[in-house]
Amino acid sequence: MSDVHFRTITTPAEYPASASLNSADLDDTRILLNRFYYPIAVGVPEGADDFKFRADVIQHGTLTVGQLGFGAATTLAASDLDAYHLTIPVTGKVHTQHAGVRAVADPGRAVIFGPELPVYTLHDPNSTELDVKIDRAALEGELSTLLGHRVTGPLELPSLVDLSTGPMRSWSRLVRLLRGEITHPSSMMGLPIIAGQLRHAVISGLLLSVPHRYSNELSAPAPAGPPRAIQRVVDAIHDEPERPFTVADLAGIAGVSVRSLQEGFRRYVGSAPMAYLQQVRLTRAHETLRREDPARTTVASVAHRWGFAHLGRFASSYRGRYGVSPSETLRDNR
Repeated sequence: MSDVHFRTITTPAEYPASASLNSADLDDTRILLNRFYYPIAVGVPEGADDFKFRADVIQHGTLTVGQLGFGAATTLAASDLDAYHLTIPVTGKVHTQHAGVRAVADPGRAVIFGPELPVYTLHDPNSTELDVKIDRAALEGELSTLLGHRVTGPLELPSLVDLSTGPMRSWSRLVRLLRGEITHPSSMMGLPIIAGQLRHAVISGLLLSVPHRYSNELSAPAPAGPPRAIQRVVDAIHDEPERPFTVADLAGIAGVSVRSLQEGFRRYVGSAPMAYLQQVRLTRAHETLRREDPARTTVASVAHRWGFAHLGRFASSYRGRYGVSPSETLRDNR
């Protein structure tokens, strides 16, 4: 017996989808893994009688995040990945073999697989893990945008990374945040302005958190974008602050690398580009709250309209700038 549910959210540009599965059937498991990840062979070394599989997965464009659970010892084998993949155990261990390297991941360590080579994994019984798939073109393209020139891959990411300290600890928390949104029908992942920001944060955050062939270049100082290029970005932000801009989008408007954009904003504007965008959105949210009818509008709807994903942080930033809460501003319209 199995219980499976697929949900599709339609946006103007993409078709994000999520699925939940609770099954004791190997074929159901293969179908879900093939749909959201890769063609995968599923095996049960001690027999299929005790096999159980649970999954909650969300796919948004080039990024897939899922929580998988195995009731019995289970093997997965893929002959050739077309993406970069991270497995983050929540409970239990995962024994892996990839690119001639054997590794064991546990709740404090994640394993990373690169493209073009086969992968074999053995998952402990009663184990749970987060599995993150980033399309190869997306990760390498994001690095090209950060550096301002084309890169060639694979990027040679480390096989095993520590999640207990450093930037990877923060990165894994972001992935857990995304996982928490999977099963909510009203998830903000269905809003393009929010989903795009989160997807970008996961992809760029990984590049900035783990060593790779371009790490030294990525950490080196970058020249500032010229004032005219920075002004184009400032104008674009004021014209359409509601657009789901990423820092890569803004760099494209300027015609410079992300790092040059950031240095140009620091020098000529006095803040980071995304911080400047947030301040403009905060201004627009304030203006909206002052004119809307509190009987027909909520603070949450205004915050989401202007791209604030976290209501608590929105309220805190709002109070810090205006000295009152967003709800107080809205109530004053009565």
